Amino acid sequence: MSTIFDKSKEGKNRYSIPEWDGEFYDPIPETMCRENVSMPDVGEVDVVRHYNSLSRMNFGVDTGMYPLGSCTMKHNPKINDRVAALYGFTDQHPLAGDELSQGSLEIMYELSSMLCQVTGMSAFSLMPAAGAHGELASVMIIRKYFEKKGEKRNVILIPDSAHGTNPASVMMCGFTVREVPSTSEGDVDVEELKKMVDGDVAAMMLTSPSTLGLFDRNVHVIADILHRAGALFYCDGANLNAVVGRASVSRMGFDIMHVNLHKTFSTPHGGGGPGSGPIGVVAELEPFLPVPVVERSEDGYVLSSDRPHSIGRIHSFYGNFLVMVRAYTYMRMLGAEGLREVADNAVLNANYLRVKLKQHYNLPVDRICMHEFVINDEGMPNHVTTNDIAKRLLDYGYHAPTVYFPLIIPGAMMIEPTETEDKTALDEFIEAMIAIKKESEESPQLVLDAPQTTPVKRVDAVTAARKPVLQWEE
Repeated sequence: MSTIFDKSKEGKNRYSIPEWDGEFYDPIPETMCRENVSMPDVGEVDVVRHYNSLSRMNFGVDTGMYPLGSCTMKHNPKINDRVAALYGFTDQHPLAGDELSQGSLEIMYELSSMLCQVTGMSAFSLMPAAGAHGELASVMIIRKYFEKKGEKRNVILIPDSAHGTNPASVMMCGFTVREVPSTSEGDVDVEELKKMVDGDVAAMMLTSPSTLGLFDRNVHVIADILHRAGALFYCDGANLNAVVGRASVSRMGFDIMHVNLHKTFSTPHGGGGPGSGPIGVVAELEPFLPVPVVERSEDGYVLSSDRPHSIGRIHSFYGNFLVMVRAYTYMRMLGAEGLREVADNAVLNANYLRVKLKQHYNLPVDRICMHEFVINDEGMPNHVTTNDIAKRLLDYGYHAPTVYFPLIIPGAMMIEPTETEDKTALDEFIEAMIAIKKESEESPQLVLDAPQTTPVKRVDAVTAARKPVLQWEE
């Protein structure tokens, strides 16, 4: 694989710009300027061809199936992008004021209302820029809630199957984490939970459905245990795709949650953004939502900051607005019945794969799943591991599933097909997984040395993580 510098040849770049005889102002302090900047000497055609070539080496959901468990990497309808690209949205300045922003504010208001209908929550804030940001804001609300009540609670409970961002958000807000174990069937261990809940517990965070792809059958019991102790119940909504339109999160007993617009509602996902992680709350927690909040008045829509108990502003301006536009478009296109079909087909697809693959791979928890499920490398022949299987899948034209997570399942492979893959695509994926299992038995080196066909072959992951090459050197 060549770099743009390999194409460099003196004299190739023939661009020039007119001389400037006016005053020159350089806003960059001299101490921050580099004396020499190494740039390739190439023409426009070289640049265009180089970066187009790089783009064809990449893999994305538009390239092939992306069964990345716990991330809901599904097809993004292109109309979402077309609507978000309308100049009325892209040219809208965040400081234009309410009077000149009525269309944008109306979309934000209606999106919040639709999220309330979908989840059963009383109110939403669209400010958080990602799921983890939504978690952080939610924990800040939990802290503020108990401060107003005059209670000092220092502990938040988190299941051992939780996303890693959960304990990180808790620690950043000054709480202590206590880990709640799971049963062998993937539910929260209710008996252990009862022992752990006391007057020092502020809340419990639960991913619902869980990272095992399972709906906790004791969710109402868990909610009752917490509420009897005066604690709150938080839902990590990363897996809302499994229940959207079919189940009310608030009726499960949750008091607060975040929703990933860039997962469930099919907006761009990956590459570090853009994201959007709105937070929804029950009525009792509404005063603590971050400001500003979009409200509707007789004169139209306004951004209100008149909330004395708010946790304050958590994002510059009003969140990632164009992601909201995409999610709003998606929800309006599908409607209530369409959103129910999202959940129905996501669950159907996952269970179809689960039943087919458990005939060839170990299924640690064998029960009906929601939108995803976990198999692992237990019993694989010739020392073939989860990592080897994931690398070999690349040769078959698939992005690998999430591997080695959740941590409570050794050698885990978490597979989520989403609702946007049809039966033909699912069958082809099953055939690839069966072929890899057969290769592991008959030609293990094919799997152990995978990938064979990708532009970059297997790398030393440990060295890459500990000694990354972050800049090009001549």
